[in-house]
Amino acid sequence: EMDEELKCPVCGSLFRDPIILPCSHNICLACARNIIVQTPEGESSHCRASGSSDYDYLDMDKMSMYSETDSGYGSYTPCLKSPNGVRVFPPAPIHRNCSITCPLCHQSVSLEERGLRGFPRNRLLEAIVSRYQQSRSETVKCQLCDHNPAEATVMCEQCDVFYCNPCQQRCHPSRGPLAKHRLVPPNQAATGGSQQQAARKLATCTEHDLENYSMYCVNCKTPVCYQCLEEGKHTVHDVKALGAMWKQHKGQLSQALNGVSDKAKDAKEFLVQLKNLLQQIQENGVEFEACLVAQCDGLVDALNRQKAKLLTKVTKEREYKLKVVRDQITHCTVKLRQTTGLMEYCLEVLKENDPSGFLQISHALIKQVQLSQEQWVKGALEPKVCPEFDLSLNTEPLLQSIHQLDFIQVKFPPAPILQLEKCCTRNNSATLAWKILTFTHSPVEGYVLELDDGNGGQYREVYVGKEILCTVDGLHFNSSYNARVKAYNSSGAGPYSKTVVLKTSDVAWFTFDPSTSHRDIVLSNENQAVSCSSYDDRVVLGTAAFSKGVHYWELTIDRYDNHPDPAFGVARINVIKDMMLGKDDKAWAMYVDNNRSWFMHNNSHTNRAEGGIMQGSTVGILLDLNQHTLSFYINKQQHGPVAFENLDGVFMPAVSLNRNVQVS
Repeated sequence: EMDEELKCPVCGSLFRDPIILPCSHNICLACARNIIVQTPEGESSHCRASGSSDYDYLDMDKMSMYSETDSGYGSYTPCLKSPNGVRVFPPAPIHRNCSITCPLCHQSVSLEERGLRGFPRNRLLEAIVSRYQQSRSETVKCQLCDHNPAEATVMCEQCDVFYCNPCQQRCHPSRGPLAKHRLVPPNQAATGGSQQQAARKLATCTEHDLENYSMYCVNCKTPVCYQCLEEGKHTVHDVKALGAMWKQHKGQLSQALNGVSDKAKDAKEFLVQLKNLLQQIQENGVEFEACLVAQCDGLVDALNRQKAKLLTKVTKEREYKLKVVRDQITHCTVKLRQTTGLMEYCLEVLKENDPSGFLQISHALIKQVQLSQEQWVKGALEPKVCPEFDLSLNTEPLLQSIHQLDFIQVKFPPAPILQLEKCCTRNNSATLAWKILTFTHSPVEGYVLELDDGNGGQYREVYVGKEILCTVDGLHFNSSYNARVKAYNSSGAGPYSKTVVLKTSDVAWFTFDPSTSHRDIVLSNENQAVSCSSYDDRVVLGTAAFSKGVHYWELTIDRYDNHPDPAFGVARINVIKDMMLGKDDKAWAMYVDNNRSWFMHNNSHTNRAEGGIMQGSTVGILLDLNQHTLSFYINKQQHGPVAFENLDGVFMPAVSLNRNVQVS
């Protein structure tokens, strides 16, 4: 599967002497010579888009044979296009007014004075190709046979083509301008390049042949030598040690490879799932047909005319499901093969100990691995059909209705699937998420979420709607809730999902809530301290909600000026927030000044008591929802308890204050 990564995009064969183009793609050196074109004298030397101008090729594509004296080397182009469909031109003298176009991304670049020598050799790719060829036992095939390629017997080093005996006699005769071409056995051609590569251990700079690579330019993304730095070409660039960048890029490639490896593992498991799905569809289809035949055989002769139609519908449904699954298997297999091939290639690259060679290809390879990982989009590893047949046969109609007998589709929606990784609790709130299978044919109009009472009691509806994510507030602390969800449509409600158990916090913890507070409220210290910018009283609520049990919390007076009278207590979520706490029927509170305090609810003042607050005082609130009472403690001195009517439901800690007070 890795061989696709090791084939030249021009000739379609394994790379031989590959070079790296500026766009990070690779081609064989000989193929690069074949796709060089001459540009007009005035053409810019910068990169240009392929196809932006049409040049006069002097009818070069009509000529197939040139002598070695024409260009310094001989070549034979048997057709106008290479095996990969890339346009191939007869070789021309390489000079400054020549350009080469990448056959993959179609980016063109003009050749400099060094010509093709200015492009770095991909030594890592050469070594990997060599190892790959040695590990394969299959023979090399002729590249010119139209059908059923025969085994190649020779390879022309100048043409870079493998020939069988008939094609060699027909297309590469040993006379005329091709007489001086060197023909070698295929195995010698495959190993010659790797032997030369093994002999050269140290990589030399493409600009300075006698200098070894020692540094890496981050801006240019290429290894450089000491002389390159001395010449000042990379003075303002970020230059780092070759070994350090080698290790860094190896780590990045390994990390990216881990991600795509997980996707490949998921794809393999998905293929197993799809194959099992095929078997289930086959079994269910056979079972369904057997039931159908048994039912039809029990009916009177009038049903026989309908039996064939019903069987046809079942068969069509089964074949449709099988076709969908087979198409998914084919599509996933192709993606998996590509991903696996890329993984094997990357693993081979990681085995190399040539830092400069690795860094030459690492950027492009990392991006390629990341793109490969991104192709496994959400939903790609989910079956598009279910193995069950959403059909049932009704045998109860009267005899006169037999001619109208047909399948009825099960229209109730299937059971939703709770997404356990998204279900959680915070304080006494629970968040649940669910999904419906994407391949179901039954429409869904909404969902019903049910929770029990936290003690294993009866379920009650807490949400009805179209959302697939719901947060339920005001649950009991230190309780375990069972939750389930079902879908419904115009036909009725479907089955329940599996039950999930969610445990609320043992004790409550909360801060002041900025999302529900009055705009004049000022929060600080991570929402644990509150003050106000207005001289009027403003209300702020806590983030916790209580509905059951006994709860106690304390507040500290951080600042107290001009004897204001802040209020402390509990309130419902819809309490009025621009007046003192307790003046409406949504809050129960105690307001206190520097001398005395009062209980207040619905603007009714009761239970006056001596004892006030000052800076540094503490105010404790004891909420007993079992007894429906409130007690307050000013500097540990108890005030209350006071019983209140309608003290049931969901309540939040609440404070009202003006600009003369700060509480935490």
